[in-house]
Amino acid sequence: MNLKRRQWLATACGVGTGVVLLGCQLKSQKDLDEEASEKAGQENAGTEVNAVEDLMREHGVLRRCILVYQEVVPRLRNNAASVPPDALEKTAKLFQAFGQDYHEKKLEETHIFPPVSKAGGIVAAYVGVLSAQHQRGREITEYILSASASPKLAGFAALELARVLESFVRMYAHHAAIEDTIIFPAWKQTMTKDQIDFMSDKFEEIEHDEFGKDGFEDALKRISDVETTLGFADLGQFTAPAPPASK
Repeated sequence: MNLKRRQWLATACGVGTGVVLLGCQLKSQKDLDEEASEKAGQENAGTEVNAVEDLMREHGVLRRCILVYQEVVPRLRNNAASVPPDALEKTAKLFQAFGQDYHEKKLEETHIFPPVSKAGGIVAAYVGVLSAQHQRGREITEYILSASASPKLAGFAALELARVLESFVRMYAHHAAIEDTIIFPAWKQTMTKDQIDFMSDKFEEIEHDEFGKDGFEDALKRISDVETTLGFADLGQFTAPAPPASK
């Protein structure tokens, strides 16, 4: 009996030791997982751009083109000779290549609008109008390119160009705002997280196929150069004046 009891105690101790060791191993792995997770959380988030963020930052470049047009309008009306035609031409070419041929045709019209239309509802009703505005924008861009091909801008042609630019700015200001606040969120809701991740990679692939490099960075440099040429690079000049003092 004593021998059997000693054997039982030895077995029990062995099992207990194994459980303790297993517990230590599990705890150790848990700690490692937590450390890895914490380290990942501290990595720079700027290196990853999801599909929706990609669309909206591209809108940022297009908005800067639109702001160039907006700031040029009064110059065309008051002193057209102060507007270098090639600056307008460069802006229009950028808007055409980056905005219309790539962002609108390759992304929005191919991957965004169809699922939003399919989902139906009030949001789907916007798609037809937005598509029509894309087409009108292309027509206006061709007009801007034609007008800015002249060696200098003056007279009635300058006034007509100012009017066209003004209408273009007004249309795209509303257009981009609806896409950012209604269309893109609605599109995101049609997909799972894995599908969004897939589309993020897909958009990056399309961008590299289209431009052979980082199209966004190149577009950013091109619009920055135009802003510098026209004297718009200093953000401070656009600070609003103080409101009138309260009476």
